[in-house]
Amino acid sequence: MRVEDAIQEKFKCTKCSGNHCRIKEVAMTGTGLSKMFDIQNNHFLFVSCENCGFVEVYNPNILEGKTRGQLGTILDVLFG
Repeated sequence: MRVEDAIQEKFKCTKCSGNHCRIKEVAMTGTGLSKMFDIQNNHFLFVSCENCGFVEVYNPNILEGKTRGQLGTILDVLFG
């Protein structure tokens, strides 16, 4: 299961308890040479609640590095 799919399935807003979200992947440059050459090597998932608009930011590299069981546990902690 992809990280985005798992987040969609388990999402619960921490502000309003809404159950629906939108996910956008954003890429950004770092510092030094990557900034100079516009190399976008930093990727993040912006997860916004469709009810209240509250946004949380996640690093997909960290979430994808976990095994399937650990990913479910992490998402359970994040979204209750």
